[in-house]
Amino acid sequence: MVTFFEASLDTISVHHVGNQSQNEMYSLSDAPVELKDDIIPNLLMQYFLKPFEKVNEVYHLMHSSGDLALNELHHFATMAFEDKSKFHEASEQIAKHLYKVSTHPNIKGGELYVVYFNSVQIEGNPLDAIGIFKSENKETYLKVYPDKGGFAVDYEQDAININKLDKGVLIFNIEKENGYKVVVIDKTTGGQEAAVYWKDEFLQLKVRNDSYNQTSNTLGIYKNFVTQKLDDEFEMSKADKIDLLNRSMKYFKEKETFDLDEFSEEVISNPEAIASFKNFKNQYEEEFDSPIGDSFEISGNAVKKQARIYKSVLKLDKNFHIYIHGDNKLIEKGFDDDKAMNYYKVYFKEEA
Repeated sequence: MVTFFEASLDTISVHHVGNQSQNEMYSLSDAPVELKDDIIPNLLMQYFLKPFEKVNEVYHLMHSSGDLALNELHHFATMAFEDKSKFHEASEQIAKHLYKVSTHPNIKGGELYVVYFNSVQIEGNPLDAIGIFKSENKETYLKVYPDKGGFAVDYEQDAININKLDKGVLIFNIEKENGYKVVVIDKTTGGQEAAVYWKDEFLQLKVRNDSYNQTSNTLGIYKNFVTQKLDDEFEMSKADKIDLLNRSMKYFKEKETFDLDEFSEEVISNPEAIASFKNFKNQYEEEFDSPIGDSFEISGNAVKKQARIYKSVLKLDKNFHIYIHGDNKLIEKGFDDDKAMNYYKVYFKEEA
């Protein structure tokens, strides 16, 4: 979790980065921006940092070769952290690097803000951080002001909404040898191909293998196993699949730690299905080079996030949706020969 109630904005440099494929250029400022009052820094802090309050996933910078020194952002961040007098120079190099990877035709040009912050907290630890933010989408704002005993209306085009950060990253001055701690915002527009340039090409990130990601990945793997893999090996109704998903979510909400064998016995039960799930999990770990481990501390934040996409709804044509939250033995499936239609019989004691 990122908080900024003690944070301060130290230095900010602003550049413009266009799109190479659209024959747009980049434009670098000569020096950091002078902030002449307290209002602008406070607005900028809200614009840049508030979106990160709900971000839980932490990354590290990396390079595909395995040599972290070849990651441009790691090099420029280290340059600024170790000598703040080189901050503006580092910001110029960051802008040039972003321009270099801005080659997809759907990538929008925009202002690039490179900011040095003091005392931004991540996981309770106040640290210096370098923020890199890009504003791609502009809006028109109306202004109403007193005029000649009444009011006048004016407007401003190509203005920035401080409640809508398009792209941002915070690089914290900790764990340098691992690629620093990094959190990211990416409100992507322009399609999936245009999306990869920020995280994959500009930053080059790998997910930190902490309890949040282990919890999230395990729930995601299990959901894919139930919804996609089980049909290949077993005959199961949709109601039974929903029951398996509900049981897994119940396990993660009630337990403090995950144990693979315990989870398999309590949730899946069937020995053949257990073996299939463990194999499915191993294949994921090998394919994505992301070992999860057979036991870990469960992250409540990750469970809440995954719970939003764990569907317990049985959709029947366009007429009915049945929400299954409890015992699947209280719902029976059958076929009516006279109507030539499937049906579900639901048992209950009272209506709410």
